[in-house]
Amino acid sequence: MLTHKRLILAHFWLAFAVFGLAILLGEWQMYIRSPLHAWLRNPDLYYRSVTAHGTVMGYVFPTLIAMGFGYAITELALKQSLIGVKWAWAGFWLIVVGSITAVIPVAMGLSSVLYTFYPPMIGNAFYYIGVVLVVVGSWIWVALMGINMNAWKRANPGRAVPLAMFANVAGSYLWAWTAVGAALELLFQILPAALGWTTTINAGLSRVLFSWTLHAIVYFWLMPAYIAFYTIVPRAIGGRLYSDTMARIAFAMFLVFAMPIGIHHLFADPEVGSGFKFVHSVFTAMVSAPTLLTVFTICASVEIAARLRGGKGAFGWLKALPWDNPQMLALAFSFVMLGFGGAGGLINMSYQLDATIHNTQWITGHFHLIFAGAIVIMYFAIAYDLWPHLTGRAMNDLRLMRTQLWLWFIGMIVLTFPWHYAGILGMPRRMAYYDYSNPGIASQASTVILSVIGGAILVISAMLFITILVRNHRAPRVTPAPFSFSQAVHEPESVPVALNGFGLWVGLMIALTVTNYGYPIAQIITQQHAQVPAIYIGAKR
Repeated sequence: MLTHKRLILAHFWLAFAVFGLAILLGEWQMYIRSPLHAWLRNPDLYYRSVTAHGTVMGYVFPTLIAMGFGYAITELALKQSLIGVKWAWAGFWLIVVGSITAVIPVAMGLSSVLYTFYPPMIGNAFYYIGVVLVVVGSWIWVALMGINMNAWKRANPGRAVPLAMFANVAGSYLWAWTAVGAALELLFQILPAALGWTTTINAGLSRVLFSWTLHAIVYFWLMPAYIAFYTIVPRAIGGRLYSDTMARIAFAMFLVFAMPIGIHHLFADPEVGSGFKFVHSVFTAMVSAPTLLTVFTICASVEIAARLRGGKGAFGWLKALPWDNPQMLALAFSFVMLGFGGAGGLINMSYQLDATIHNTQWITGHFHLIFAGAIVIMYFAIAYDLWPHLTGRAMNDLRLMRTQLWLWFIGMIVLTFPWHYAGILGMPRRMAYYDYSNPGIASQASTVILSVIGGAILVISAMLFITILVRNHRAPRVTPAPFSFSQAVHEPESVPVALNGFGLWVGLMIALTVTNYGYPIAQIITQQHAQVPAIYIGAKR
């Protein structure tokens, strides 16, 4: 029973509102640097747009989705009213204030530093303060998730924490530790320079600290999607979850292996030794373990649904799947994009192969295929599943929902595949314009035009998605069936202590992070020549 629907809807609606604005910025960026548009008179407009787009899509949008979904899971899975509602609203308003505080200097051209900050470039202090407020607001959610789970465990000694809540808390703890790297960079490196307390910055140290956050944040984005894989889709398509235990192991493994891997983004940085680059590359490969475990478990769960619907044969059961069900479509599209994106990730994690595509459009294609593709399409699926329970109104636009999901999938393929190809050709990313009259890059023009078309399809899909949600608020009132999460084939009465809490996994997560980051950070701190002059954006000093 959802008792705090306004809180959950506030998070979702703010998330989808900023998402709509950010996707328009993304399409504008592709259009103005394509052969379809003349060069910008002021290229800083492009970098302002990239900074705003990345900040919203990287920090604000997924954080609000995780928080809103997390509050819904807490009440639905634990069957108890959310503890700490006033604090939850405080966290929400901190994100609102932080987002506004950050976007104003970006719009004024004072903080065109992209969402990765790019030291020694230094923007206006209010941009960084805004980002900090967003993170602090999200940490309130982290604390509330732990408090609510522990309160339920005290009231239900010996019982297994519902899988959805176990996964939800795993995602919140991952985010709490993931964000520490960027927080350290902001508080001790960037903000002192932005506030004028120093005119130099240790750029190498800043990049290492941000790498702490840079890749693990992807798994924070991914957690709501994986929760939907395990706890919504099997029920929605008329089946059962293959294994509750395997699901818990997968989420625990994400906690352990998602953190100590970020230095594989710094293969070209001389500050970090090759030994630690190799170690991080190995741990990056280990993240495939929970992903492959998830693919197996969910495919088995889907097959169970098909068999229950009368599916026969080694592959004939695929026809019996409910392909007209938006949840089935979203899962299939997400897995296809996750497969292509994961294959590209194997290139990125390789020290040798990464050199061929480093800082090219390949990277842009890879992370858009993973986040905007495989992950965001499941955010849509989560909204479609929860909305009738949040509004008390019928969600009958199944054909429109299927159309929206097809458009998102097609648009994402048309957008990202040309980016991968352009990256192989050597096209650099994050450039305001390209000289397509140059014979050396003239062949890349067609790939950019294709990406513009893909982006336009995505804009249409996003507008259709928001239209569907708005129409639901105007639909006839109904009393939906009680919400339920997927049931496992063998529903556990109890589970091992290690799979019913996080003491072991959080300990391993922190230990591996300290082991893999401690020496590189300490080494760079002691380097006397590491300080470089800060480069202030949009202002003369």
